[in-house]
Amino acid sequence: MIDFAPNEDQQALQDAVRQFAKTVLAPRARETEKLRGFAPDVQATAVEMGLSIASIPESAGGPGFPFVTRVLLEEELAAGDPAAAYALAGPGAFALAITEICDEARCKHFLTPFVEHPDRFGAVAWGEAKPVAERGGFGTSAKWIGNSFTLDGTKSYVVGASRADTLLVFAQVDDAAEWNGVGAFVVPKGTHGLSIERVTTLGLDGADIASVRLEHVRLPRASYLNEAKDWSHRLLRFFVKNALLVAARCTGLQRAAIEVTRDYVQTRTAFGKPIGHFQAVAFNISDRFIDLEASRAMVHRAAFLWDAVAADQATENEAFLASCRAIGFAQEAAMRAGNDAVQLHGGAGFMRDYPVEKYMRDAKQLQVCGMTTTQTDQLASRIELGLPLEWSLLIPSAESQNVFV
Repeated sequence: MIDFAPNEDQQALQDAVRQFAKTVLAPRARETEKLRGFAPDVQATAVEMGLSIASIPESAGGPGFPFVTRVLLEEELAAGDPAAAYALAGPGAFALAITEICDEARCKHFLTPFVEHPDRFGAVAWGEAKPVAERGGFGTSAKWIGNSFTLDGTKSYVVGASRADTLLVFAQVDDAAEWNGVGAFVVPKGTHGLSIERVTTLGLDGADIASVRLEHVRLPRASYLNEAKDWSHRLLRFFVKNALLVAARCTGLQRAAIEVTRDYVQTRTAFGKPIGHFQAVAFNISDRFIDLEASRAMVHRAAFLWDAVAADQATENEAFLASCRAIGFAQEAAMRAGNDAVQLHGGAGFMRDYPVEKYMRDAKQLQVCGMTTTQTDQLASRIELGLPLEWSLLIPSAESQNVFV
């Protein structure tokens, strides 16, 4: 019998994070929006709980959590505040990217500082506001100058950029190779020529999203990461795993939006009874709980398969396919939950006295985090049809623009 019930250690972690989210994150969500980040005492609590290094593998001194544990924690954080998984994550996506695309020695080199200083942040600079239409590849360029690289260009929609101590920047190394000529570079905070400007977005205000400008940023060769033969496959694996974590956040958002709305329709009355007693409202609430259960099951199964891949008990294609299905469904279900929560609150739904308008905005923004549903459909269909996988399915384009990781 298939059993996705958490083990004793996972349950203890899940309970602790759920309590933190319920008593600290959720009540202070509006404060976080105004600050565009979490207050120092909240950050300190997250560090004390070990949440800031949750993404670091054991080989680099981190907890080395199984992927199933990761998605459990992500859901709980997002149920408190969907921005929390970004703003309290320490190295976050940076650590996942380094883990996937580097060997163990380089992984330890880049990630150990985050264990030694758990209040440090990392960020991944992937998206660009204007993808190059004339050719494949990024507008941000990396050119050889002697035994070093010089980076020029602008990266957009970078989560946590202004607080990051280290960034992973994707740039064009070889113009002729188009998308196969993309490279990744580790750029420390304070590097000459690096500037960061915060931007205002639809939702996820606490996630701290910014544009990153690079003007003649000089970097040593050691900062260049993509010299592995299976570079493109490693990059594909990173994006899919990262998007699966976003799907877990979508699940947490669904849970919060549905529970708040369920409570509201039981107290709001019309025609002498709670509006939740009317069939149209009751059926809507029921459908959203069905979405929630389906999202959670799909996300957990995909995470389980990634852990099975690590143990040589499943194939990567199985994990890729399950992940794509979970990501696409969870994103759409989160949007349905946010939209219906506003609808069922009526005029109160778009007032900031209630949290549901925030859930709707956050849900929409989560739909463009990491991978879009268009991209997951493209990747899943290639697996289902037995076609080779291409990491170019993840590139920013007019048709499927994933804006940040």
